[in-house]
Amino acid sequence: MAKQDWLSERFAEHQDRLHAVAYRMLGSPGEAEDAVQEAWLRVSRADTGQVENPGGWLTTVVARVCLNMLEARRNRREDSAGALPPEPAAPHASIHPAGQAGPEDEALLADSVGVALMVVLDTLTPAERLAFVLHDVFAVSFGEIGTIIDRSPAAARQLASRARRRLQGAAGASDAARSAKRDIVEAFLAASRGGDFAALLELLDPDIVVGEVRGGHAVAAFFAGRAQAARLALVDGVPAAVWSHRGRPMAVFTFAVNDEKITRITIDTDPDRLRDLDIVFLPAGDKERR
Repeated sequence: MAKQDWLSERFAEHQDRLHAVAYRMLGSPGEAEDAVQEAWLRVSRADTGQVENPGGWLTTVVARVCLNMLEARRNRREDSAGALPPEPAAPHASIHPAGQAGPEDEALLADSVGVALMVVLDTLTPAERLAFVLHDVFAVSFGEIGTIIDRSPAAARQLASRARRRLQGAAGASDAARSAKRDIVEAFLAASRGGDFAALLELLDPDIVVGEVRGGHAVAAFFAGRAQAARLALVDGVPAAVWSHRGRPMAVFTFAVNDEKITRITIDTDPDRLRDLDIVFLPAGDKERR
């Protein structure tokens, strides 16, 4: 009886988070509720003697239930056509393990797994969807994710990375990809390619820093006529520029922007770091098609 009481208390304590995990995994409040109920049936029959982290253990159980449901859905080849159901009316507790949520958390969640991107999530494999949702939304480690899907942490990381690239590709036509920073980076690349010194000066902060090169005039002179092969891209979801050779990224240019002026440009050529970046190339000139 004591075990059942302990389980009931722990389950009630984490139920909002478990429902949030299930909803983000499945995209349906009804299926999320079914998954949570199935998880309760499983944990009520489980041996809890070795459980040291109830929250993590319960999340793992719910994730496995959701994975089974996603695989069954995929096997039935059900189309996800039609509008998705609205978000549950009652807000859940924080999606963060620490239980601390603020407006920025809600904005991130709306950006990353809102109703629109649920459609894109439905194009992922069950393992990709699980890896992305658990890691990027709920901060579950790749080691824990690997255990759930019976793969190595490195394989779990690759699944999340692949899912992220697909989602970022979908974001290529979104407002995020058409942000003010994207416009500034695109204008910088155009001015650099065209050797337009005056246009570069207009975009650069007078105290800009690029490695050892400092000051607007020096940086404009450095980039004027260059960047011929650099392309506009989202790098880990942020507008940047990428120079590739034979399809392999060789240099990534990231931009710090303040008050619509470029204050710093960082050039990264380290192959190990570049290999881990999620890079989605963007078409130029979308601004005219808004």
